[in-house]
Amino acid sequence: MSERPPISPRSPRAALEPEQVPPPPKRSDRARNPFVIVGNAIITRHPVIIAGNAIFTTILIVAIVVGITLAVGKQRFEAPGPLQEDKIVNIPSRSGMTDIADILQREGVIDSNRWAFIGSVFALKARSDMKPGEYAFSKNASLRDVIGTIVEGKVVQHSVTIPEGLTSEQIVGRLLDNEIFSGTIREIPSEGSLLPETYKFPRGTPRDQVIARMHQAQRRALAEIWERRSPDLPLKSAEQLVTLASIVEKETSKPNERSRVAAVFINRLQKKMKLQSDPTIIYGLVGGKGTLGRPIKRSEIQQPSPYNTYVVDGLPPGPIANPGRASLEATASPARTRDLFFVADGTGGHTFTETYDQHQKNVAKLRTLEKQIQNDTVEPPDDPPANAAAPAANAPEENADAPKSATPSQPQKRGRKAGNPRQGAAESTATPPVAQR
Repeated sequence: MSERPPISPRSPRAALEPEQVPPPPKRSDRARNPFVIVGNAIITRHPVIIAGNAIFTTILIVAIVVGITLAVGKQRFEAPGPLQEDKIVNIPSRSGMTDIADILQREGVIDSNRWAFIGSVFALKARSDMKPGEYAFSKNASLRDVIGTIVEGKVVQHSVTIPEGLTSEQIVGRLLDNEIFSGTIREIPSEGSLLPETYKFPRGTPRDQVIARMHQAQRRALAEIWERRSPDLPLKSAEQLVTLASIVEKETSKPNERSRVAAVFINRLQKKMKLQSDPTIIYGLVGGKGTLGRPIKRSEIQQPSPYNTYVVDGLPPGPIANPGRASLEATASPARTRDLFFVADGTGGHTFTETYDQHQKNVAKLRTLEKQIQNDTVEPPDDPPANAAAPAANAPEENADAPKSATPSQPQKRGRKAGNPRQGAAESTATPPVAQR
């Protein structure tokens, strides 16, 4: 057994004191940092600062995240889109936001991440402002451009041209055949109440709205033109102006002739002469259909009709077509001439004269020109075969009462507008005609 050192007796006080005091722990460099020392001292004395510091840290982190998200979103929002070329996309009515996103994604306007589009719509609070319609998106359109176009309703506007001189029935037919419009037209508008022009409409416009717009345009134009009319016109109302302008419209399509043609009819009205306009014969025969499909027969010249100005005195009871603004203006302010006749000149225009004798000379020149054109263009027929049967001596002539057209078949064309069906004219044998063509 090992020997233990002898135990020296100590006093109670000495026994309670440690034999050797341990050294204090070594402080780390971080703990010696003065900022940490001050912070610990503050926290030790003020514990509530601990919670405030955590909230501040959370807010700071959230702000940083939101800032980064906004920066990335803004860059994505304004970055060029995937569309490779300009494109028109139709968004049907009642399409929701997700439906619109699917359509745009399918058409290549936005990329495969449609949630970027949806998130942008929510961020702009534009969900309720998304409008259906047909939109034109440009190449590489950004999300900003795409959403802005739809929210602002910048739909594609289609140009629709209604030629001058069409009847209301013909105009309705054109509108019904045009697929960009919707709905039906319940009744044919009154003749002359529509203004032929080039209009712009978005796809899906109801047809009755198109008619209403043409009505409004005609009333506005007519009121303006009637207000500026020549003071000595033998016309009692704006409605009579439309009637005469419709005749002028059907007689010529050359802009520089309208006021002179109008002057001929105005002069005839003042002298109580019949207007003798061939287009009025056609309207009396076919009405709103507008096309006769053949030359006027000689028997039809004096055929009774409210519209046949070879029979009735003065103006017909109403317009025979829808005149354009140019014809309305020419009729309201006709040329200052004493012309009473005009005849085709063989080049698409007309020759105007004051006297019937001079008019007849111009007609003779036209006949000579017609024969010359026929001799130059018509080839002699081939000799018939030996066994060909000769026509019966008493066989009736087909369409015997149809007059020869005063207008050469091919070279002599009046250049009339689309929808004007006149193919030939007849020469009156009863009284001097206003015009021979």
